[in-house]
Amino acid sequence: MFQDQLAEKVRPFIDLIDYMRSIGIDKELPLPTIAVVGDQSSGKSSVLETLSGVALPRGTGIVTRCPLLLQLCNDRTVKWEAVISYGGKFRNEFDEPSEVVRHVEQAQNTLAGKGVGICEDLITLKITSSTVCDLSLIDLPGITRVAVKGQPDDIGAQIKNLISKFIKNKRTIILVVVPCNVDIATTEALKMAQEMDPEGTRTLAILTKPDLIDPGAEKNVLEIVHNKVIILNMGYVIVKCRGQKQIDENMSITRAIEEELEFFQNHEHFRSLLREEKASTKCLANKLSNALVNHIKKSLPQMSKKIKEQLGEVKHLLSQIESGPPLEPEEKRKYLIQVITDFNDQITQLSKGDIIVEENLFVLMRKEFAEWMKCLQNDKSNYHKVVQQVVDEYDQKHRGSELPGFSNYRVFQRVVQKLVAELKRPAMTTLQIIRDMVQKQFDHLSKECFKNYPYLHQVSKRNIETIQEQQSNIVKERIVEQFEMEMQVYTQDEIFNKIILEEGEIAEDKDKDTRGKYPGLLKAYYEIVVQRLADQVPMMICYFILKQSAKIVCSEMLDLLHRDDTDNILQEDSEIGQYRAKLLAQADRLILANDKISSV
Repeated sequence: MFQDQLAEKVRPFIDLIDYMRSIGIDKELPLPTIAVVGDQSSGKSSVLETLSGVALPRGTGIVTRCPLLLQLCNDRTVKWEAVISYGGKFRNEFDEPSEVVRHVEQAQNTLAGKGVGICEDLITLKITSSTVCDLSLIDLPGITRVAVKGQPDDIGAQIKNLISKFIKNKRTIILVVVPCNVDIATTEALKMAQEMDPEGTRTLAILTKPDLIDPGAEKNVLEIVHNKVIILNMGYVIVKCRGQKQIDENMSITRAIEEELEFFQNHEHFRSLLREEKASTKCLANKLSNALVNHIKKSLPQMSKKIKEQLGEVKHLLSQIESGPPLEPEEKRKYLIQVITDFNDQITQLSKGDIIVEENLFVLMRKEFAEWMKCLQNDKSNYHKVVQQVVDEYDQKHRGSELPGFSNYRVFQRVVQKLVAELKRPAMTTLQIIRDMVQKQFDHLSKECFKNYPYLHQVSKRNIETIQEQQSNIVKERIVEQFEMEMQVYTQDEIFNKIILEEGEIAEDKDKDTRGKYPGLLKAYYEIVVQRLADQVPMMICYFILKQSAKIVCSEMLDLLHRDDTDNILQEDSEIGQYRAKLLAQADRLILANDKISSV
């Protein structure tokens, strides 16, 4: 039917866009294309049949229920073959033109369901033949105003929304199909084209059914074709395709093209349009091919720039996430060793204060230990008050069998024991606060180091919690032991006398048991207790809750290296893995597209 004399000029550019669409670049940026729109019964299907050389689904109501990408490839070595693909997983090859209708209807039923509903998913039909022109275009559902039985009430709005998504793209040539026997200004298809392309720079109109116009209306049609009614920069082409009568009579498309040529050659008013290359399907095919190629050429620089920009963005995003575990078992094991070693190194550094996670852990602990020290200092006044009260009320409340002027040491010892024992509760509170603080930072480190590996994060978090509980129990026992030891009320004489001197409590008569000296002496002893507890409790907490816990956590994590289920241990978070796979696939598409554009 059509011998493409411009194949060498046209094919590389159309192949480029088809290739970019096949690798999914249309997901990254809009591609130059031709979108066919028309009201129902405008003759749209007949035009596409004539261009492609094969019958497409026909009938009343909505026939095109999914966007159909029609890729026509002229190849003189191929008689006829086709490939239909849709849904990302369905692909069928066939070599009988008569099978097209069945395959397209099957694809539409799969995507849009059986019935009269529509779907936005694209069906791709690639036809390779020696009798077709080099061209790619997308057939869109015909515009309808009234819903038929089985259709939703808003079917008209659904179709318009679908069409708008395609034709609003500035790189889309809008091919509007309009019958000659209607008022062109009232057609919904042309109205939509004018809304999306108000200057008419990318709209080409096809006038169909010239054999059905009323006698005397030919002049009006000629004015439209000559761009005198509604101006379109790409102009108009008038065609005559098979009507329902010819289809019922099984007229072949080849014969219909011959009859079309005869019609225009013999038509009193329209024969001049043949010379002007504004009439016939053959003229339309050449015009569309050239228009698409020119559109592609014009779009290439901007497309190339956009692809490079997006490739840079994708590479940046990939650089921000880990590359993921290797596939080879031996390399995967080495990777696991590295991942665990990195975590262990960081938790060790954290325990030494060499790194900061969220907030400075040692600053936070020091503040809490300062609160512990403040608690000890604040308790002094109560301690001194109670001791003084015991001295003042000794004869009335505490004196036993001792003679007047003598005191029972045990009375004062019990007072010291009771008051010191009351410090155990705030010591335990300090332990709990520090434990929560350390565990929070350990958990945060685990989350950051193993953010891509749920199993490692789960295991490390469980280990941290268990070890913190164990170490906390050890510290509790040590604190209890410390306070039990404090019940001995003991210190070295040299230390005690030194504190007395520092506090200014100097006994003038060392042999005289004067009760009035007791408050000063006991105050000096409390200073010793404060010094012991002020350091001992924080040191125990730091050692067991921070230092030892970090060491044990590292040991537990290293035990994972003795297991054989490396794949399970390094199982990635599904979202991270999917995100990385998506970015890698996107980068591959953009690289291929960039290379392809460069080659053209």
